Amino acid sequence: MDVVMLYEAARSAGLLTAVTVAGSPANQTVHCVFRAPDETVLDGFALSRDYQIDYPAAWLTLAAGDTVEIAGSSYQVRDVRAIGDGSERRAFLSQL
Repeated sequence: MDVVMLYEAARSAGLLTAVTVAGSPANQTVHCVFRAPDETVLDGFALSRDYQIDYPAAWLTLAAGDTVEIAGSSYQVRDVRAIGDGSERRAFLSQL
């Protein structure tokens, strides 16, 4: 199945989160998989959030330093990596 079709089906089912790219033409909004898993830091003495979004590469072009808004909170893109066969991207975020 095509990755875009998969994401469209997930969006239609309400499984994705709206992400607005700040500064893009008309503040472009796309629907992405949003994750905020806890990550152990400081040799296990603390937890930190590791914010991520996954999206089809055809829908969005992000780069380190870009700003996105998710559910009223702003995040800065730290890194973007291709996942799977390269048709999807994963952006690692820091909350502003």
